[in-house]
This record gives sequence, C-alpha cells and structure tokens, in this order.
Amino acid sequence: MDRRSFLKTTAVGAAAVALAGGPASVLTGCTPKKPKVALNLSFQTGIAVGESYAEKFDYMESLGIVGYEPGGQELVRRYDEIAKALEGRNLKVSAICAGFRGFILAEDPAVKAEFDSSMREIIDAAGQIGSTGVIMVPAFNHQKPCMPHTIETRNYLCAQLHELGEYALSKGTAVILEPLNRGEAFYMRLVADAAAICRDSESEGVKCMGDFWHMKEETSDYGALMSAGKQYLRHVHIASRARRVTPGEDGEVDNYVEGFRAMKELEFPYYMSFECGCAGDRKEANAAAVELLRQQWEQA
Repeated sequence: MDRRSFLKTTAVGAAAVALAGGPASVLTGCTPKKPKVALNLSFQTGIAVGESYAEKFDYMESLGIVGYEPGGQELVRRYDEIAKALEGRNLKVSAICAGFRGFILAEDPAVKAEFDSSMREIIDAAGQIGSTGVIMVPAFNHQKPCMPHTIETRNYLCAQLHELGEYALSKGTAVILEPLNRGEAFYMRLVADAAAICRDSESEGVKCMGDFWHMKEETSDYGALMSAGKQYLRHVHIASRARRVTPGEDGEVDNYVEGFRAMKELEFPYYMSFECGCAGDRKEANAAAVELLRQQWEQA
C-alpha cells in the first residue's frame, strides 16, 4: 500500500468512528480487566491460638485464615485427628513444613535412606489430605557429613529430586524447595537458584517457594518471586523483617508490597503462611498482622 492509499484508508476509518459517535479505542478494543487475586493466608500449628485443633481452627476462621500448614511428622502421626477437625470448615491444608528425618545430600548412606523413607511417608499423607506440597531444604549448615558444594553434587541433587518429584506427582502433590539465608544453609540461598534446580530436575512434581525472612538475601522481593514464575512458585512464608516475629511487630520495615505485587502479577493461587515468633501477645499480634497484610495487598 502506497502512502496516498494509506492516508485515504485511515481517513475513512476515522470518519466512520466519528459518525458512530464513539472513540477510536472502540475499534481497537480495550485492555481486559485484570482478575482479582485473593490473598490466601495460612497459619502453622504454633501460630494459631488454642489448645485443640478445634480451638485453633475456630480461631483461624475468625480471622479469615484459609490455609493450615502442619509439620510433616505431626501430619503423619495425627492424620486422622487433623482430617476430622478440618471437616466442614473453610480451611484447607496448604504446604507441609518438612518433618522428615535425615537429609537428601547426606554422605552417610544410612542417613540418606532415612530421608528417603520418611520423606515418602510424609508425601503420602500430604497427597491424601490434599496438600500443595512438602517443604524441604537439601542441607542445613549443621548437617554433616554433607556432599561438597560442587557441580557434581548439583547434578546428583537434580537426579534425586526428579525421582522424588515424580513420586510426589503420582500422589497428587509436590516437593517444595525452600531457599534459606546463608546463616542457615549454603545451598539455594536465592529463589532463582531454587527455580533453576526445579527446572533442571525435569519433574512437574518439583516446585519452590519464597520466604520473606530469608529473602533478605535478595536484592528485590519482586525480582525474587518473579524469578520463580507461575511454573515453579508454589508457596510463600512470611515473618517480620528485622526479628522474624509476627509481621508488623518490627514497624515500618515490615513492608511486603513489592513482593505482593509480584504475587498479584503471577496470579498466585496458593498460600502465604505465617512462620514466625511473636514479641507480644500472640492473639493481638496475629489480628494486627492479618489487617496489615490485607492493607498492603490492596496497595500492591
């Protein structure tokens, strides 16, 4: 099309819009409205106030909490009790917080075998109760003897995670890798590291998470969670940012808006769970934290 024909065509189009009495944007369409992303808050067992599961779950529901994160051994040993207490409630099991024995990068074959058996036992229970996955760390700094931090060890880890991920997938759940700060673990300090291991494990049953406390290692909350993306981000932990107590108890530094913006843009459908201590009254601190997080979620 030459220049004269192009101008003639566009002039005719503009005239048609004017005659119709509508703006030019009507012909080109409009930006679809972004879906509203829910903030699905979850409590670990120790966060909830109450003696029995019934009391804890009543308390959680009164705050609008929709997820419950038990420990791995707790779930295995008290499965029937937990499942019964959840019946008829607006609560689902979110992730399972570790609880296995041994560790996956142990040099001692007996310790590695203990990990294999106990981890699969927790995965079985997680799948049965409908959990989003079982959280694991490849090795804490104190766990020794441990395989050296080399490319060979990483390749071994990915191969082991492939097997574990496929097993979890067959049970309807997943393995969730948690990166930690350097003071606790030298493996997977960044969310991007964990996401890359998920990718290289080549199993849809291997996912990862972010933890706002450990994400102090990151240069950006937003960048950290976006680095995992929709494909790999399965869970989030939250605590205050100075002392790892209840969100809000450390004042202005407890700002999560940039991380929340990433979660919204990813349309994150899973859970964000409290993993923290408490400096004051637990009941009051939890209520204030829930309100703070909902306000910051709206700001994001």
